[in-house]
Amino acid sequence: MNNKEKPASAWSPLRLPIFRALWIATIFSNIGTWVHDVGAGWLMTSLSPSPLMVSLVQTAGTLPMFILALPAGALSDIVDRRKILIAAQYWMLVVAVSLGALVYFKLAEAWSLLIMTFCMSLGAAISLPAWAAITPELVPREKLPPALALNSMGINISRAIGPAVGGFLISRFGTYWAFFFNSISFIAVLMILYRWNSSQKKSALPAERFFSAMRLGVRFTKNSPELKSVIYRTAAFIIPASALWALLPLITRQLLQGSASDYGMLLTFIGIGAVLGATLLPRLKNNYSIDSLMAGGILLLAGVIFSIGYIHVFWFACCAMFLAGIAWLILLSNLNVAAQTSIPSWVRARAMAIYFMLFFFGGMAGGSLLWGALANQIGIPFTLYIASVSLVFGLFLTRSYRLSGRECLNLAPSMHWPTPEVAINMDPENGPVLVTVEYEIKLEEAKEFKETMEGIRLSRLRDGALHWGLFQDTENAGRFVENFLVESWAEHLRQHDRVTNRDKLTQEKVWSFHKRESKPKVSHFLNVR
Repeated sequence: MNNKEKPASAWSPLRLPIFRALWIATIFSNIGTWVHDVGAGWLMTSLSPSPLMVSLVQTAGTLPMFILALPAGALSDIVDRRKILIAAQYWMLVVAVSLGALVYFKLAEAWSLLIMTFCMSLGAAISLPAWAAITPELVPREKLPPALALNSMGINISRAIGPAVGGFLISRFGTYWAFFFNSISFIAVLMILYRWNSSQKKSALPAERFFSAMRLGVRFTKNSPELKSVIYRTAAFIIPASALWALLPLITRQLLQGSASDYGMLLTFIGIGAVLGATLLPRLKNNYSIDSLMAGGILLLAGVIFSIGYIHVFWFACCAMFLAGIAWLILLSNLNVAAQTSIPSWVRARAMAIYFMLFFFGGMAGGSLLWGALANQIGIPFTLYIASVSLVFGLFLTRSYRLSGRECLNLAPSMHWPTPEVAINMDPENGPVLVTVEYEIKLEEAKEFKETMEGIRLSRLRDGALHWGLFQDTENAGRFVENFLVESWAEHLRQHDRVTNRDKLTQEKVWSFHKRESKPKVSHFLNVR
């Protein structure tokens, strides 16, 4: 593809009406969220000057993401995502109006603000896994990468506009208008969701059970080396980086002697920097690997955080926030793409929930609490110094978890497993089911065969197996029997739909060791107790 074709492909998803409508509506909704965040952060500085209480606003806004991530992700994979999104928008609409009323009638206190912020985040926690999983439903597969890029761009557009709008509304009309504005943004999203006819595929098999679906999401994550690499890199980055977000209201008020408008201006500069970062990112990706970009972004962000603690000049802080926005976009975009390209569609909401919310928002919540408590003891500047050093140290610790090369992973369903033949009446919920595969291997190839079977082990466990084993016949040293246990017959049939083209390549490599002309024998056994 030449350079002239790239701009057209980047905007092509916007030609799809439903994607375009939801994209615009979510930008407006995200603007409302940023206006709310500016209002909540600034209101807390007037209700309580304690750094711990101010940082708790960030914790209250992210803790529900940590608590509800996996349940919400499982729900989004087994229930109509459109209905989940509509219910969550109504919940957040009610909370936003209630909070605005509390502030208007001067009934808001520090703890009531934290409780309402927590309730608002409950709705966001329920809806975010569904938002993460619906993009493949809205666009064809070939338009998925530019659609994800447009989603990132939309987030940064709202980040550039929202804080400025929030600062203007607070300084001109009062803090309560920030919360009323946010409530209006939910109405816009609801109007689009009611027009959207979800194309979420319905299986002929019974729906997954809720707790089983959650366990499977965890098993997939534990047995996906690619996704675990993203998680480790995310945790090492987000915990120290959360210091900037948690302490920025106090940095504005105490270190810079600024106002609500100044706070909104700093956030706006972050958003402008992020938009510029989004435009630079394609060219940077052509010249540098993802791992190099991650290292550069972390070093840039660490420098920004350190300098903000040392130089207390507003115009310098604006420039620093601009650079922080560039670094933030580069880091989050690369982590998000690395995560998305590591997850097949059937488990997307659950796995993205574990990655994005358990580790991203969990790290934000825990990090905000940590840095707020530390700032209470040693002051804001020294806390920022420690956070910046921690960023560099985290980069060093996770340098072996590489993110490059996963664009070539083909995680589309291969559908190459034949339908099992059965001679008994099968209830889909009967189980557990034992599956065995018998191999005849040349002894001189046994070591290489066993090493290659590691890929099979991971794929079986990712796709739903409870246990996996490989056994060697004591009488025939060249005979190996693989077995894996599945929760039910229905769950094993779901495995047939989950096997990816990457798994197919691994299977073909393993089966190439089989020395007989016939394929390895596959048998299924149903528990009779």
